[in-house]
Amino acid sequence: MAIRPILIHPDPRLKKVAEPVGTPAADMVALGQDMLATMYDAPGVGLAAPQVGVLKRVIVMDCNKPPEAEPRPLVLFDPEILWESAERVMSEEGCLSLPEQYAPVERAAEVRVRWTDPDGAAQEETFNGLWSVCVQHEIDHLNGILFIDHLGFMKRQMITRRMAKLKRERARA
Repeated sequence: MAIRPILIHPDPRLKKVAEPVGTPAADMVALGQDMLATMYDAPGVGLAAPQVGVLKRVIVMDCNKPPEAEPRPLVLFDPEILWESAERVMSEEGCLSLPEQYAPVERAAEVRVRWTDPDGAAQEETFNGLWSVCVQHEIDHLNGILFIDHLGFMKRQMITRRMAKLKRERARA
């Protein structure tokens, strides 16, 4: 497993729609393992392939956060939301591609998702709580949508300017 560099917004690859994987071949399974290592190292609870510069429909998640919680790493190929609850929740979101930027985003409280696992088997699960917010956030990435795209124009522009400045500072360092 390798830790991959995470793209920082603004980067045009973060705004592109990712391509389907189909049955995951060995390179895609390895990508999923690299993404888990990268996510844990960051540290984060989710990561989408476009965030590491790969325009494929792959996300990883592990929302079991307390140190005493048993890890539950998930690798989802071609995830799709089949159903979402009418109930909405507002939660503070952040993103590994927008370091240290947080804002409240409204999402479905519960979602049912279908995906292919690394063994090529179809999976389906209903997620709630942080898991629901995370899977919706990561699937947005596969569609070229960042959490700031759910915000008003002024807030989105302010965060984008901060990220552009951060990228310039990192390039000089």
